[in-house]
Amino acid sequence: MSETDRESMLLHPSDLALAFGLLTRLPVPAGDASRGSRAAWAWPLAGAVLGGLSALAGGAALALGLPAPVAALAALGALVMLSGGLHEDGLADTADGLWGGWTQQRRLEIMRDSRIGSYGVIALVLSLGLRAVALALIFAAGALAATAALIVAAMVSRAAMAGVMATLPHARADGLAQAQGRPPWTTVLLAAALASVTAVAFEGMAGVAAVAAAALAALVVARLARARIGGQTGDILGAAQQVAEIAALMCLLP
Repeated sequence: MSETDRESMLLHPSDLALAFGLLTRLPVPAGDASRGSRAAWAWPLAGAVLGGLSALAGGAALALGLPAPVAALAALGALVMLSGGLHEDGLADTADGLWGGWTQQRRLEIMRDSRIGSYGVIALVLSLGLRAVALALIFAAGALAATAALIVAAMVSRAAMAGVMATLPHARADGLAQAQGRPPWTTVLLAAALASVTAVAFEGMAGVAAVAAAALAALVVARLARARIGGQTGDILGAAQQVAEIAALMCLLP
């Protein structure tokens, strides 16, 4: 099969490896890098594994007799570590850049700076705090409820991230997002279908609300990014995932 044929396929065996290699710190074999953003349909599947593993960490805390807030922090810590803090870093850089500069070019420069500013710190505190409180309430309802919520929130937020990537043009000529390219809408729709079916199967009407809330939250981030920097970057995608995950968890509270 030619390279052109591989790149044009909707599904490819290496897409899962690409998704896990990009979005997690799990040891996986290298995928076919030429697939780029066409592997985005598998992002929700990577999210499902992250959500399930983080639920195991929280469930282990509950099994040891620890209270729900501790289980929530254990799950959240595992989720951050397993993803390498990739999306949290994007959220912090986005907050610093979009609110820390007066021109588009200056905002992009700030977002590329590895140092974190006050807006980034505030964004991280709010993101971690909101998710920790939500998960504490969910873990109080039991490990099974928390497992379903973590998997659903992780999946729909990563599907929303793929939607933002397809919707917005690139804000700069280099960087992670530009290197991946923009996924075709068939890829985005497949990612959305995987996340939506799982959400409804696990959470019923609350899952429908989680899908809608995640999509709306990602749309807000996309509109803001378009207005402030003219498009998307890897940091914008990370911010979209974080905001979408928070929105989904809010819909899954018991």
